Amino acid sequence: MRLNVLCCEVFYREICSLIATSPHQCDVAFMPKGLHDLGAEKMSARLQACLDAVDPERYDAVAMVYGLCNNGTVGIKASGLKLVIPKVHDCISLFMGSRSRYREYFDAHPGTYYRTSGWLEREDASGAGEATIPQQLGMTMSYQNLVDQYGEDNAKYVVEMMGGGEAHYDRLTFIRMGIEGEERFQKQACKEAADKQWTFEVLKGDMSILRKLIYGEWDDDFLVLEPGESLVPSYDEQVVKVDLPKHANIA
Repeated sequence: MRLNVLCCEVFYREICSLIATSPHQCDVAFMPKGLHDLGAEKMSARLQACLDAVDPERYDAVAMVYGLCNNGTVGIKASGLKLVIPKVHDCISLFMGSRSRYREYFDAHPGTYYRTSGWLEREDASGAGEATIPQQLGMTMSYQNLVDQYGEDNAKYVVEMMGGGEAHYDRLTFIRMGIEGEERFQKQACKEAADKQWTFEVLKGDMSILRKLIYGEWDDDFLVLEPGESLVPSYDEQVVKVDLPKHANIA
């Protein structure tokens, strides 16, 4: 089987390692992390454009390394090929290996900020190709740049408002995936936690869902869309489902 893999770049190291051992031939396109910061409508449009460009004569299916992602994948349609996407809300479930494990950890530690090697390595959102929402609001500017552009008083106000977004966090958890080169990223995450005076924890990751996706083992952890079908939220533990035509009879 030949797979076209459409993947967020935060999974770069993990997906490359899995493709190297997959029984299938995989061609991968990595999309910038900054797509998430463009808003759901622009993100889904960019992803759809990539899906529409895949040659159905060359591949057997498209595997998307995404979740619902703040509705950034809502409405995407399988074009000329079968489309497979994990039934998860976001990437943390993929790094942890299951929705249930993420839910258990979240319930035990609700004020947790998560980091992985990919999140740290791909921190720069400029690859999205246009100004992201945080960039438009000045949230990615240094303090000195804010002072230069808006003045000292306004800069202090912006920094205070920006800091408020982290007010409910008290823990930083680094998810270690067992990929070579993670040590430096773990140290970086530890320093970030120390600087913010948060509790730091290292959690062992699990590539089960990622592996099944790249190995073509598409069980109930995945939604499989046939050509012409679209994805919508299911608002239940399945997370996503096929968008049924409005005229369809519901038994």
